[in-house]
Amino acid sequence: MYASTKEILEKANREGYAVGAFNFNNMEFLEAIIEAAEAEKAPIIVATSEGALKYLGNGDPYRGAKLAYVMVKTLADSVSVPVALHLDHGKHMEFILYALQAGYSSVMIDLSDKPFEENLEGTKKVVELAHPLGISVEAELGKLAGVEDNVASRESVLVDPEEAKEFVEKTGVDFLAPAIGTSHGAFKFKGEAKLDFDRLKKVKESTKLPLVLHGASMVPEDKVELANKYGAEIKGAKGVPGDALKKAIEFGINKVNVDTDLRITFMAALRKVLDEKRSEIDPRKLLGPGREALVEIVRDRIRFLGSSGKA
Repeated sequence: MYASTKEILEKANREGYAVGAFNFNNMEFLEAIIEAAEAEKAPIIVATSEGALKYLGNGDPYRGAKLAYVMVKTLADSVSVPVALHLDHGKHMEFILYALQAGYSSVMIDLSDKPFEENLEGTKKVVELAHPLGISVEAELGKLAGVEDNVASRESVLVDPEEAKEFVEKTGVDFLAPAIGTSHGAFKFKGEAKLDFDRLKKVKESTKLPLVLHGASMVPEDKVELANKYGAEIKGAKGVPGDALKKAIEFGINKVNVDTDLRITFMAALRKVLDEKRSEIDPRKLLGPGREALVEIVRDRIRFLGSSGKA
C-alpha cells in the first residue's frame, strides 16, 4: 500500500529500528525492492535522485516524477506492506516541485553545502510548501564529501548538535540527515571507518526526530569480487562496516539510504550472465538474474536493519 514516509519513520523511531530507503532508476530495481519488502513483511522507502527523474523521463524530469509515482503507486497497491516514495537529495527547487506535484510521500531538500542560515531558510520554505499537501520533508546538516581526508577537514563538515536543535525547531522539518562521517559511493573510507557516535547521540537527544544515514551502503565484498571477475574494475571498494551501522541504528538512525550495494549487485549479476550466455538476445533473460540478485540483497539489508516483520 502506498504510504506516508513520516508514519513509517515515526514508528521506526518509537520502536528503535531502521527502514531502508533504496534508490531505483528503472523497473527491475523497483520491482525487486518491493518484492523483497513484501517477502520480509517490512515497510520500505523507494527513492529517486534528480538524475533518476531525468532518466525516467528521457530528459524531462517532470515526466520522470510522474512516471515514478505511477510505477510506485501501482506496485504499492499490489502488496500489503507500506511503500513510500521519496525524492533523494533535492538540490534544485524545480525537482522538489515536480515531486510534490506528482504525489511523492516525501522530499529531501539538500542545502547542506550552503551556509547554515541559507540551509535553514531554504528548508523552511520547502516545509511550508510540502506540509499542506501531507508530504514530509528531510534535510541535511553537515557535508558527506571529503570527511575522511584529515581531522581538521572532518571536524569542519560534521553536524553541530546545537545547530541541529535550532534547525529543527525553526524549520519544522520531519527528519534529519546529520553528517557523522559516512560518504557516498563505493569508496567510502581511505582507512578505518570513523563514525562520530557521540555526535549522533547528541543530535538525537536534541531533536528527538527520526534520523537518516546517507552513504550507508556496506558494499558487499562477494559482489565486488564477482563483478571484477567478469570484467568490472571496482577494486578497493569499501563500505560502512556492519557493526558501525548497527551502532548507528542503536544511537538513533531510523532511515538508512542504500544505493551503491544495489548497483554493484545488479551489475555483477548482469556481467556474469552476459559472459556466460553470449548468444542470448532476450533482454528479459539478461536482466532477470540481476533483478533476482537485487531481491536477495534487499532482503538481507532489511533483515540487518531490523525492519523485517514491522509492516
